[in-house]
Amino acid sequence: MYRLIIALVLGCLLYSGAHAAEDPLGYELGVLAQTKLTKMPAQIDVLVALDDDRVVAVLQAMLDGRLYRRKADDTLFIGEPGEDKSLAITDPLGVTGDSVAPATDFKRIAVNNRMRGQLRLAIAQLNLRSDDEEQRFLAAQELLGDTSPKVIALLEAASRSESSGRVLAVLADARALAALQQDDANLRYRAVEELSGNLQPVVLNALQALVEEDAGGIPLEPDPAVLKRARQAIAGIRQDAEFYSNVETVFFGLSLGSVLLLSAIGLAITFGVMGVINMAHGELIMLGAYTTYVVQLLMPNHLEYSLVVAVPLAFLVSGAVGIAIERGVIRFLYGRPLETLLATFGISLILQQGVRTIFSPLNRSVATPDWLSGALEINPLLSLTYNRLYILVFSLVVFFLLVTLLKKTSLGLQFRAVAQNRAMARAMGIRSAWVDAMTFGLGSGVAGIAGVALSQLTNVGPNLGQAYIIDSFMVVVFGGVGNLWGTLVSAFGLGMANKFIEPVAGAVLAKILVLVFIILFIQRYPRGLFPQQGRSVD
Repeated sequence: MYRLIIALVLGCLLYSGAHAAEDPLGYELGVLAQTKLTKMPAQIDVLVALDDDRVVAVLQAMLDGRLYRRKADDTLFIGEPGEDKSLAITDPLGVTGDSVAPATDFKRIAVNNRMRGQLRLAIAQLNLRSDDEEQRFLAAQELLGDTSPKVIALLEAASRSESSGRVLAVLADARALAALQQDDANLRYRAVEELSGNLQPVVLNALQALVEEDAGGIPLEPDPAVLKRARQAIAGIRQDAEFYSNVETVFFGLSLGSVLLLSAIGLAITFGVMGVINMAHGELIMLGAYTTYVVQLLMPNHLEYSLVVAVPLAFLVSGAVGIAIERGVIRFLYGRPLETLLATFGISLILQQGVRTIFSPLNRSVATPDWLSGALEINPLLSLTYNRLYILVFSLVVFFLLVTLLKKTSLGLQFRAVAQNRAMARAMGIRSAWVDAMTFGLGSGVAGIAGVALSQLTNVGPNLGQAYIIDSFMVVVFGGVGNLWGTLVSAFGLGMANKFIEPVAGAVLAKILVLVFIILFIQRYPRGLFPQQGRSVD
């Protein structure tokens, strides 16, 4: 009996030793699961020394509070808590697949503030060894501003083995920031020289700390040459920061202008050709946004392509509704602008209530595809969000397609003929009633396309169109009724004006000031920036 027990114990020990030799990380994670909080820093150093790519995921989970120990056998798992007191667990060793288990079977691995700093440094250290250049770059940025001796030694070691130019640049910045703390004035001066023009916020903070004064007004930096150069560097960085701030404001102005252009360009077509004040234009934009929502409901596994499908569908849906409105109501009210305004306002209420009945009054969220997420980072002070950048490009594409349609096709020729002189166009054999229907359908379809774009910037709801109808009319009237180029200039001009006034006067007052300016401008030039030409314009 004793021989059997001894044989079993020896067998278990041999198996455990063989398993540890086969996967050292598995053995060390087992040790970590049984280690007390006070001894964990030493075990973290052991994990880092393994030089195993899987260690990064373990340490990151530990830092984020997602590392759990199973109570039954002290096995470590990366977990994500669920809503029903469950835990979605992942084996960091990759031996077993993902699964779901009761959260009560696990205990989270606790960390303290000292360990959090150690974990961040350990993760950066491991990422600096990664084969992925982007990971090394992000790890180097994570260490910017840390001047501890351990970090400086790590940066020096990483610089000797690094081959990527942009990673080396960040490592050089980190070493220069550390050099600002040295006692040698020459080292500090060279560090300031190297950091001059660097737009990283941590660099500006370090330089400002260098030129700070004590309670008696005496600078903390004792060397006059270093102090002078640091002040020059700070002035240059602030000047660059102001420039890029203005560039960002211009981008936001163009972004707002692109939204105004998309929402107003369809109105410019119907208002210019037909002279109809369409108060339901905002609801046609709303229909385009809801079309996008429905498309994503129908193709949940292909969201990357949902907008490509939604654009033509939104054009057809809103265009068809626009033609129905024109044929069913507006064609009986030509020449009576007040009655047309009231009728289209009633139609807008009907469309809003119809959407509330079908989709409920609650706002609906439309998913943003991955290719529209994130931002294009020009430098640390300037980044352009992809969704607004794409909408800017998209609005210009739609604009030039419409200009081409109106200038280069027979349909466009008939549009322009009816807009300039309806009676003469009719005498020349142009079916003005057909042109009116197609014009209203085209303008409504473009409004639907605008709804697709707006669904990526705001929530989709029954009142979506009301937020843009007034701005659309302002853009059309200010630019010149029926003139597409005037609409383009007006949309971007008003967008830029809004964004430059907002920092000074606030968002609400900025809109009021722009509105007052448009009223005064229309008093002086009632036909707008680019008045339409033709015998029947008046």
